[in-house]
Amino acid sequence: MAHLLRKEKDYRYIEVGEGTPIIVLHGLMGGLSNFDSVTSFFSTKGYKVIIPELPIYSMSLLKTNVKSFAKYLKDFIDFKGLDSVILLGNSLGGHIGLYHTKLYPEKVKALIITGSSGLYESAMGGSYPKRSDYEVIKKKAQDVFYDPAVATKEIVDEVYETVNDRNKLIKTLAIAKSAIRHNMAKDLPNMNTPTCIIWGKNDNVTPPEVADEFHDLLPDSDLFWIDKCGHAAMMEHPDEFNSILNKWLESRNF
Repeated sequence: MAHLLRKEKDYRYIEVGEGTPIIVLHGLMGGLSNFDSVTSFFSTKGYKVIIPELPIYSMSLLKTNVKSFAKYLKDFIDFKGLDSVILLGNSLGGHIGLYHTKLYPEKVKALIITGSSGLYESAMGGSYPKRSDYEVIKKKAQDVFYDPAVATKEIVDEVYETVNDRNKLIKTLAIAKSAIRHNMAKDLPNMNTPTCIIWGKNDNVTPPEVADEFHDLLPDSDLFWIDKCGHAAMMEHPDEFNSILNKWLESRNF
């Protein structure tokens, strides 16, 4: 990992730069290092980039759900003494950001979602096998990206370890059920937070029509597409992702 992991109280997080805080929310299978490019870029543009390690596998099973993670995020923001933040979330992280914004709109000045769950029921679950051989897992990891080469051995190894760890598998399935239970379709029209939607045109996990639906339902949203791109735009096309987001933040005076 390119950036130092801090440990304070019950929190582990990366913090780089000074200025307006951008809190980055990783996905279910996403490491903090997936956002190295975002961190390096925006920490030199007048932003403080903070990436908390979400307690996806350390919460009790009863608390392994989107709502609990959204409350954990509020506790973290309070711990850091932040009044108003920009949230950026990928996949499950986008869903947590959306749900947090629903609960605590006064805390969020802007929201960025990419490949987010929250609308599409298959976005979080079903596709993770209960146990499987390495090559099957490798293919599933590669399918997340337009370019299979982005699924490095490190990424494949992490997914393989997760689906073959009974405790992590149970938590993964609980999160998948929670994502379906906490569908945001009825909430989004009442959420007026400025939202930037950046989506891969070739996303197989949360297909392009999901981005269109987010855009239709969120009252104050802008939608941007990245071509030849799968589920993790900030990893596959980091320069284009950063450029789109930087221009959007500037246009909104954030």
